[in-house]
Amino acid sequence: MAKFAKGKHALAISDRSGLAFPWREMVTEWNGAFVHYSEFERKQPQLEPRPFVADPQGLEKARPQVAPLPTPDLLEENPITTNNISIGSVYVVTQPNSRILVNDVVRLMSIKSNLVSSTTALQRSIQELELSTTLASNITSTDTSMTVVDDLGFYTNGGYVVIEKINSTTGFFENEVIEYTAYNSGTKVLSGLVRGTNAPFRGVSPVNTTASSHDAGAKIFGARLVDSLNETTQSQAGQPSTITIANSYNLKENDEGTLFLDVYGPGGGLNCLAGPVNNNFTSTNL
Repeated sequence: MAKFAKGKHALAISDRSGLAFPWREMVTEWNGAFVHYSEFERKQPQLEPRPFVADPQGLEKARPQVAPLPTPDLLEENPITTNNISIGSVYVVTQPNSRILVNDVVRLMSIKSNLVSSTTALQRSIQELELSTTLASNITSTDTSMTVVDDLGFYTNGGYVVIEKINSTTGFFENEVIEYTAYNSGTKVLSGLVRGTNAPFRGVSPVNTTASSHDAGAKIFGARLVDSLNETTQSQAGQPSTITIANSYNLKENDEGTLFLDVYGPGGGLNCLAGPVNNNFTSTNL
């Protein structure tokens, strides 16, 4: 049988364009067309669709997604000062773009220094700023009143506290958030307790905690209500032409309308935190 020529000097006519190309640059398409490689087209995948196969049902040991709990935010240096406004005295916390909302409940943590008056020897202590005290006597999981060791200015008409508790077996925090409806500064009694609740933060109340018994000496931390935001308006390119930015927010110092006798701060030190009343995960949230 005779051999085919190698086509070293031959030309071929493309089945697609009708143009002449060097024979050795020609290729054959899936449909048999003899074309130049610059005209080559692959077979359209939709001409041979793959059989549809359903996705697997799911993974083994799957669990429902748990909404993340809010966590404390790191504040700038010396973020706290005081002011007297129409509702009374407030702590002004500088935290730009915090997404904190009016009626949120915010707890100040990791305060490093007192708020010192600019003109007198008066000051607000770290303990007062953090509303940090201890339980004076044991309480059960159903008690509706409790006594604290220190009078730190809890709201007389109600607010929120958290009692810190660590499970000695698992090492998990089992903190309980408690809402109180009244406080007597003379007896240091928080009464009208709503047990095992939680407080709103950034407009959302995390999952409720669990009511449990607590021993005398357990750590208690209070939180304050956001009364108002301190906002500024800035111009920007495009639409809208202006945007409103909250640079700081006002935490009610008390709910009796009393005023500060002096201006305190700025102070608090480095690496202060502001966050939800309960800043620790519990075993039920993991």
